[in-house]
Amino acid sequence: MSALHEHTCKSCDHHFKGTYCNLCGEKVILPKDRTLRAFLNNILIAVTFADNKFVKSLWLSVVNPGFISKEYVDGRRVNYIRPLQLFFILNLVYFLFPILQLFSSSLRTQMYYLFHSTMARNMVVNRLTEEGLSLAAFELMFNAKTTSLAKLLIVIFVLLASIPLSIIYRKKNRYFTDHTTLAVELACFNIFVNAILLSAILWITNIVLRWGNSGWEGYLNDSTLTVVFVATNLYFLLRASQTFYAQKGKRLYVKCALGIVGLFLALEAYRIILFFLTFYLV
Repeated sequence: MSALHEHTCKSCDHHFKGTYCNLCGEKVILPKDRTLRAFLNNILIAVTFADNKFVKSLWLSVVNPGFISKEYVDGRRVNYIRPLQLFFILNLVYFLFPILQLFSSSLRTQMYYLFHSTMARNMVVNRLTEEGLSLAAFELMFNAKTTSLAKLLIVIFVLLASIPLSIIYRKKNRYFTDHTTLAVELACFNIFVNAILLSAILWITNIVLRWGNSGWEGYLNDSTLTVVFVATNLYFLLRASQTFYAQKGKRLYVKCALGIVGLFLALEAYRIILFFLTFYLV
């Protein structure tokens, strides 16, 4: 019956017929929208993200990387959640729960296993000497701070990852913001697959392994996470290159290899930024 009556929009005062204002999109609030059932349903969606667009978009980012980014930049947006919205939802989960810190690096990793480790080691030694701190005490403070910062600074990795993509695929008639959109989807893929999903798998595996008085902690470190990162991101780039950039033939594999190198360099640059921010904020 609502579609047959004329309404005055509460937001823009436009007169229209139907459920939604055809000028600003404001919805007419009906009695059924005020019921307890509708209220509880909205809470369920807000708390569990049980929204069809969210689930559909997340699933597509895993099984068909690059598709929702292509749909978004090509102007087909109503059927999927925007990549940036998907990113903020997943990042909220990543921020609130104790899952694998894919985008974080411990002090030990920063001091011994990265390109800038020599510089980082010298800075830490000088800091310990000047302030009379023990390495154990500083490491404890550093690791706690860098974990919290890493969850906030993932957006920096997104921007850094956009740069090699824009260079490698510069002839594909894409704007820089298009490459950034794909980088956002890439970050969503990594948060869900390499942090949330992998954490769940390892949690279940750990329960099983502990029945045999063993565990996975000794095998899960920055090196193994890097291998996982490279393998999963290679899969993403292969699929996204075909879907988002329409890349074919031998160049597909060449550009994917270059893309992995570019993403690795972006991750290293992100870790340097993370180190300096953490070092000076501890």
